[in-house]
Amino acid sequence: MLETLKNRAAPIEMTPADFRSLGHNLVDSLADWLAAMPQGLVTRGESAQDIRRALASDRALPDHGEAADTVLSDTASLLFEHSLVNGHPRFFGYITSSPAPLGALGDFLAAMINQNVGAFRLAPLATEIEAQTVRWIAEFIGYPTGCGGLLVSGGNMANFVCVLAARTAKATWDVRGQGLTGQKRLLVYASTETHTWLQKAADLFGFGTDAIRWIPVDGEMRMNPAELEGQMDRELSSGDHPFLVVGTAGSVSTGAVDPLSDIAAVCRARGLWFHVDGAYGALAAGVPGAPESLRALSEADSVAVDPHKWL
Repeated sequence: MLETLKNRAAPIEMTPADFRSLGHNLVDSLADWLAAMPQGLVTRGESAQDIRRALASDRALPDHGEAADTVLSDTASLLFEHSLVNGHPRFFGYITSSPAPLGALGDFLAAMINQNVGAFRLAPLATEIEAQTVRWIAEFIGYPTGCGGLLVSGGNMANFVCVLAARTAKATWDVRGQGLTGQKRLLVYASTETHTWLQKAADLFGFGTDAIRWIPVDGEMRMNPAELEGQMDRELSSGDHPFLVVGTAGSVSTGAVDPLSDIAAVCRARGLWFHVDGAYGALAAGVPGAPESLRALSEADSVAVDPHKWL
């Protein structure tokens, strides 16, 4: 019995030779798909029912798995035939960037090394790659390279992390330990063009969406600093605690960039944290001819950027 268990091979196991063969086959399939993609369809416009039929999604959980080569080839075929192809030259929807072949190979490498990035000792080189990447992004957009930073799942989470940094720095009590009950209400200021991540953050972190003070915009859809100061002045006698102003570097609707330097000056004068949501447009600061307003990113206490849109 012990000898049988010792020699048992799990379905997920494969020899180095099998791995090499399957990997080469998959890369060949992807390269063929990449070459043919421009002549294909952007989308077939299939319904949810069509996709479920193609996948046979009404099947019960199988008792036995399939061979690895079958799983890979079948899955690749399904994805090739039933996906919205955002790398197609005629794809003009949303702001999703095309897949970069080098990025795909990087994902392959990262998945194989399979680091647990919860601590330096668990992922020493991956940790330093992250820190170096953050420094390089900061350098590219003109932000101080001595900053800290994290790579996270996307723009929403990047902004969430910055809100928590602001809360830690500017709340006058230990919110993490004591919570928000019985304390002053924390107030956030943002333009009416700010992305909906802010409502999510106010909800998830307990401020409540009523704690957001929506500041009107000017004719160019940019936050009006005078309106911001006026709203803050009206808040002086409320007993609440303003702690955060959110500026936008590239709004999703129009690409507007708030007057970041003017907003930074207001925040410095009043002791508020200034965060810039640059998920849509901050990376344009590194492009020749970028608008002067983007040069003020360096005046923010925190900036969120979204490399999967531009890079």
